[in-house]
Amino acid sequence: MSTATAAKTGAGIGQLAVVLFAISALTALCLGLVNYVTAPIIAKNEAEKVAQAMNEVLPYDGEYTEVTYSGSDATVESVYQAGDQGYVVQVSPSGSFSGTLTVMVGVDSAGAVTGISIVKTSETAGLGAKAGEESFRSQFVGLTSASVTKDGGTVDALTGATITSRAVCNAVNSAIAAAASAG
Repeated sequence: MSTATAAKTGAGIGQLAVVLFAISALTALCLGLVNYVTAPIIAKNEAEKVAQAMNEVLPYDGEYTEVTYSGSDATVESVYQAGDQGYVVQVSPSGSFSGTLTVMVGVDSAGAVTGISIVKTSETAGLGAKAGEESFRSQFVGLTSASVTKDGGTVDALTGATITSRAVCNAVNSAIAAAASAG
């Protein structure tokens, strides 16, 4: 290879590096800008979803007050007090099939479940995702402890989704315990 060809190749690699860097920087800038614009909207939508779930599991006319959870259950994400009516607890149980499951649980002042809502899930469509259906969720109302019938409990597991059903039961039990420790 001649000296001129070697110099030409070296300059070509340098130009390529600069062009690739410029494209990467521009792409990063665009992504940052999109995140900057959409982050507040996403946060607002998430807050509305959480507020709706709280009102669904334990209707309350006043303002839910977040209380400090000092228990040792790492699956409990937050605890809110609904005046004298009870507590709403957000739990992300371990052991779900997909690993992404967040459940909002209402617990009245007597320690019984008033309702549950699936806030976030990536469970299998048609199987574990059915945990959000009313027919499954309504089984928990009035319970002070939850387990599936296969484990000697009263909750009918979702067909083909026993792992998800057990995870929801674990979330409900964690919420009941968290509400008891808060009250």
